Amino acid sequence: MNLKRAPGVHARPALLAPLLTALLVALPHAGSQTAPATPGTPTTPQERRVRSGAPLSAAEQARLQALVSRVRPATVRVEQCRATQCDDPDGLGSGVLISEDGLVLTAYHVIQGAPDLSVQLLNKTRYPAQVIGYNDQDDLALLRVNVPKGTPFLPLAAARPAVGDTALAIGNGGGAFLTPKTGRLLGLDSDPGRADFPPGTLEMNAPLIPGDSGGPVVNVRGEVTGIVSYIRVTQNGQPRSYAVPVSTTDARVAALKRGEKRDAPVIGIGLGGVFSELFFLPSAGFQELTKLLDLGDTPGAFFTSVSRGSPAAQAGLKPLVLNGDAKRVSGDIVTAVNGKRIVNFAEFQYAVRAYQPGDTVTLSVLRDGKPLEVKVTLVGRSKLSN
Repeated sequence: MNLKRAPGVHARPALLAPLLTALLVALPHAGSQTAPATPGTPTTPQERRVRSGAPLSAAEQARLQALVSRVRPATVRVEQCRATQCDDPDGLGSGVLISEDGLVLTAYHVIQGAPDLSVQLLNKTRYPAQVIGYNDQDDLALLRVNVPKGTPFLPLAAARPAVGDTALAIGNGGGAFLTPKTGRLLGLDSDPGRADFPPGTLEMNAPLIPGDSGGPVVNVRGEVTGIVSYIRVTQNGQPRSYAVPVSTTDARVAALKRGEKRDAPVIGIGLGGVFSELFFLPSAGFQELTKLLDLGDTPGAFFTSVSRGSPAAQAGLKPLVLNGDAKRVSGDIVTAVNGKRIVNFAEFQYAVRAYQPGDTVTLSVLRDGKPLEVKVTLVGRSKLSN
């Protein structure tokens, strides 16, 4: 649990959790919300997504299954370990070879922070992997692996996919080895509503699970249309998987090939524990929550953790601290970033992500009910201490 405790006093999450659950029930949009559509993308819901895709027909399944023998040899298991010492890797994901000279495209979160990386081919041979470039904001990374000449690879798609297209994914979900899964594209330009997840993703109903991240989403022509990024389960228990779209003209992939390493800007705060569902707490929800926790009268973003050595720590920002009766002892409320009004943690994240590492922003903060201005210089996420 990330929630800090007041000195000498034990917070009682068992007391607080039922109260927050009641708040979420009363405010059904507090825990989930969709950010506005990316400018320039279709805004009519029917143009962007469908509620559920029709089951794959026998003919569609057969076409995708016929691709497996061609696609699987070009996919890899990405492991956080040395190629010569990999009995128990620190992390596991998937990837896909996209060139004959050993370029592997994967998700950035699969390789983030790993001191050593290796990939395993279909024949179970492991090779060391070197990070060529990454894009934290869009969750993409490019590796180079000295694979043998003639190792299969897959081309990137030349055309944008369409809602309703069938899709084949290959990955290592649950520790399995290069397992195929099929589904249908339900939406384009989907946005998770969280600044720390990539925007503009492909949404599909393939039953992917952790470990499949970084693997390819392939169309019926055997072209890579996306790289698996994040996975969720709907309220009805249906799987939803999301992939970062890629193509032959993708400027982000070109930048990775040039060696670009692009960090997302952060200040080093988190919202966790029993509060992790309150990213999108609206103003009305804040007013209800303050009756429980004494947060003050002005809605804003509160947080439960500050990373060691981070800009937030250096600026003296104070996370939420509760006493044994689940009442606030201390904790800053951020109400604006460079004058842009914010009312919850999600808006705080989006406001920060509008800048770049190295930029200095001014936070409007309420501390014990008193306003103050705090200047913070953003850093790249990879620079933060774990």
